[in-house]
Amino acid sequence: MNITHRDPREASLVQMKRYLSGDLESAGQKVRQRLESSRFARGLLKVIGVLAVTMVLADGLLTPAQSVLGAVQGIEVVQPSISKGTVIGVTDAILIVLFFIQPLGITKLSFAFSPIVIIWLGFNAATGIYNLAKYDAGVFQAFNPGLAFEFLIRNKTHGWRMLGGTLLAFTGVEALFADLGAFSRRAIQVSWLCYTFPCLLLAYIGQAAYISVHPEAYSNPFFNSVPPGTIYPALIIAILAAIVASQAIITATFQIFHGQLFIPVANWLLMIGTILIASIYNNTTSLGNAYGVCVMFVTFFDTCMVSLAAMFVWRITPYLVFLPWLTVVCLDGTYLSSALTKVPQGAWFTITLAAILAMLFLLWRYGKEQQWFAEAEDRFPTSHFIVSSPDGQMSLSKRYDDLPVSVNRGLGIFFDKAGETTPIVFSQFVLKLNSLPEVIVFFHLRPLEQPSVATENRFTVSRLAIPNCYRLVVRYGYNDEIITPDLASVIVDQVRKYLMSSSPSVPLGEEGGEKDSVARGSSMAEGSRDAHAFVGTEIAHLEAAYSHKVLYIVGKEQMKIKPDTALVRKSLLHVFLWIRDNTRNKMANLRLPTDKLIEVGFLKEI
Repeated sequence: MNITHRDPREASLVQMKRYLSGDLESAGQKVRQRLESSRFARGLLKVIGVLAVTMVLADGLLTPAQSVLGAVQGIEVVQPSISKGTVIGVTDAILIVLFFIQPLGITKLSFAFSPIVIIWLGFNAATGIYNLAKYDAGVFQAFNPGLAFEFLIRNKTHGWRMLGGTLLAFTGVEALFADLGAFSRRAIQVSWLCYTFPCLLLAYIGQAAYISVHPEAYSNPFFNSVPPGTIYPALIIAILAAIVASQAIITATFQIFHGQLFIPVANWLLMIGTILIASIYNNTTSLGNAYGVCVMFVTFFDTCMVSLAAMFVWRITPYLVFLPWLTVVCLDGTYLSSALTKVPQGAWFTITLAAILAMLFLLWRYGKEQQWFAEAEDRFPTSHFIVSSPDGQMSLSKRYDDLPVSVNRGLGIFFDKAGETTPIVFSQFVLKLNSLPEVIVFFHLRPLEQPSVATENRFTVSRLAIPNCYRLVVRYGYNDEIITPDLASVIVDQVRKYLMSSSPSVPLGEEGGEKDSVARGSSMAEGSRDAHAFVGTEIAHLEAAYSHKVLYIVGKEQMKIKPDTALVRKSLLHVFLWIRDNTRNKMANLRLPTDKLIEVGFLKEI
């Protein structure tokens, strides 16, 4: 038998590593807890998140205009005498067609566009190889990062400013990533590393080789550097590829990563904004300035958000996250600072648009939080309002003067956006009318960030303290249709299934078994009969109420600001209430049958 003796120094080293690892994790946990409990950190995270979203929205306006306009400008290489108005007209026409085909279905468009991307990237790679072979293969020196640092040191401020001019060499690649959430990680890795990335490298290296011999070609390097005889195919494929890139960012603008959506209002607003931008800027130079700032802001914020996700979601020690974050954020910050020098030359649009959208989003969030806090003051269990006497007679609780509550025939469905307890509309209804429907269902909607929820997992029913009162929680995805013409029958069916499943499982009239179990079986059967009878009565009440009348009862909440509110807060809330009063609320979107709808108005101070 071989016995291995461990060196005491090795054991000591292992213990030290474990101690340091545990100490590092403990210190990281403390840092994480401080950040989580910091009000400033939470506020900063909210602002960063909103700014990142607004920059993506700005990107959704700029990318289609930049991509299509840049491709159409290739016509000027084919026909130098063509007017700028013609270029803008062709660009706008292509953008209009692109947005008008969105309702056909994003999935179908993706299948149609995939071959275009493959051909486009292959054409770029072939062109790059041709230029490298014919002109200057020495441009491969650009892979040496030392030369980049030498360039910056030699040119100082001028070299730093020139970084902003190189942004368009990789910001177009960002559009390719915009729609990748619809694919698996393996598909992204294989397609990008094995095809997309090499093709793009060859394309830009080839253009650099061409420009090193023909410096005047920098104004439109792609079309000037294509092989002889391929200018017309290059123009066609470039326009088609620009449409694909535009499609990707349009989709990403209103896409949740679990699936793909089409939002008509967002689509038409994007179309109008994109056409205006392409027409006003009318050249890719000034438009590229705005586009570069937008993309670098998105990249910078993405770096910060990923680092936060690494700490708080993936639970990676902050000390291990800090160095990679610092490295990447310094690189992003360098390019961003250079791009910001282009603010007077067109980049002001990106910052202005993002700032306006961010202020609206933050104001809306602040107002909704104040509304939720105010509404939470009125959310109580049903026992807070109603009590039931031993003979089954219901009345208001003592705090509401013990007034009797009458019961009217019919099924009353009380809607609540996503409440946890009694819907506010229920308390307002019973306190104002001193009356209740024969059967009551609290209908709660819980949207989930996924395309669909299976029917068997969608509904959850529970019984409340009031007789014949139930809570139905509906969990649904963004592709699920919940409010249908037969909504009442769906609700009744779910409540019926719940009541039947809560009935005892021992079948009535069961025979057989040993003699010594007869008495016990008789007792169980008797209890089972009572339970079955009770459930049968509840189901009968449910069916009778549904057959007699169905009422959908929703709240119509009016809000006003408390008189003693500070001036700044009052001003913000006034703007929020104006926006709220002039937008369509969630309940209005339910499209319930008008002849069965009851709205209960009430006033709430915030």
